[in-house]
Amino acid sequence: MCEVFISADPQSYDSRTRSVRLHGVVTSIRLENLFWQVLEEIAARDDMGVVQLIEKLYDELVAARGEVGNFASFLRVSALRYEALVAQGRIPGDTSVAIRSLDAQAVLRDLPQGWARRAPGRVAA
Repeated sequence: MCEVFISADPQSYDSRTRSVRLHGVVTSIRLENLFWQVLEEIAARDDMGVVQLIEKLYDELVAARGEVGNFASFLRVSALRYEALVAQGRIPGDTSVAIRSLDAQAVLRDLPQGWARRAPGRVAA
């Protein structure tokens, strides 16, 4: 079992820090290289750079939640969710298909418990 994981290229789990400007404030985000690669793929699907994607995710997170806790963790989870949704066929593996063109409700429909917040008034099964 461990060979599957330990055979990873060590550069993939080296960390890299990038400086980004969010609403005029420069901040640093430190992620492992593999997460940066996934975020770059997500951004490219919608003809954006990774910094543009990060700004968009930050703005949408603030609009939805009112605050941002650990944004680096949010980005890691976003990258993992993307990869899982592609593996499940919920997001097309064809990277020429823009994420913004997808029906978010269809992508998120019937996800396993804990993968998405419940809609208001919805009772857990």
